[in-house]
Amino acid sequence: MNLLQIQEKVWSQACLGACAPDLEEKLGSPVPSCSVVGAISSYYVQRYGFLPTCQVVAFTGDNPASLAGMRLEEGDFAVSLGTSDTLFLWLQEPMPALEGHIFCNPVDVQYYMALLCFKNGSLIREKIRDESASGSWNKFSKALQSTEMGNNGNLGFYFDVMEITPEIIGRHRFNAENIEVSAFPGDVEIRALIEGQFMAKRIHAEGLGYRVMPKTKILATGGASHNKDILQVLADVFGAPVYVMDTSSSACVGSAYRAFHGLAGGAGVAFSEVAKSAPRPSLAATPSPGASQVYEALLPRYAELEQRILSQARRPLE
Repeated sequence: MNLLQIQEKVWSQACLGACAPDLEEKLGSPVPSCSVVGAISSYYVQRYGFLPTCQVVAFTGDNPASLAGMRLEEGDFAVSLGTSDTLFLWLQEPMPALEGHIFCNPVDVQYYMALLCFKNGSLIREKIRDESASGSWNKFSKALQSTEMGNNGNLGFYFDVMEITPEIIGRHRFNAENIEVSAFPGDVEIRALIEGQFMAKRIHAEGLGYRVMPKTKILATGGASHNKDILQVLADVFGAPVYVMDTSSSACVGSAYRAFHGLAGGAGVAFSEVAKSAPRPSLAATPSPGASQVYEALLPRYAELEQRILSQARRPLE
């Protein structure tokens, strides 16, 4: 699908020509994800007992299917807080970049989706918990509760392994005057880690064209989504409510929703209408009063410091 011009929804002739002769004829014409492409093969009817009237809906990849399974809508995004952290974004006007991946939206042909992966996820959270909270998630949460939004201007970057978005390694801490320091007190360190992780996600999501809207909802999944204090920081940084739900096998569930959508009429029927009877996510956190002002001021600083670290990392050795 990297051969597709996602705006025009047609194959790129330049890419096709670089790959193989007569490739367009072999691939066939791309169609919207909700299209019925024909009846099931007689092989499956005879071998597995499918009804010959069974219809086949256009295929998609596992990540777009997960977006369908999580039932994201316009302006929403999902964040999986696991070993690596992954963002699934619903985009209106994508801005392709060298980082991240942009796809056609699997449930609405007018829109797009993006995927961003951050390698330093739960492992660095666990390391900072061990170093600054005696290995206790309860103490970790109390540190987040006892420190102010914005961390009094203290910002941190924590990449114990080479990060994907962006390509940085190492730990970098800056005080309110943008001076790099060697260490923070334990509670400041914990908030610097969590705020920094979510500010990085927002900055890089906006770099791909994502914008928080008044109706934006955030769906949090993965191990760290069980920590309400971490989710509170997520809600504050993005200025949007955070919900949680069971998303195990979301790609499989999304494929089932998409099949139902295709049979229900495809592009002529809203996907949200098809999936309206599915279990609803539970509200976990809402933005704190004043959060918007705090993080709108901090985000440009964080982005500037990230660029400073990147430029220093790329500087040739003398």
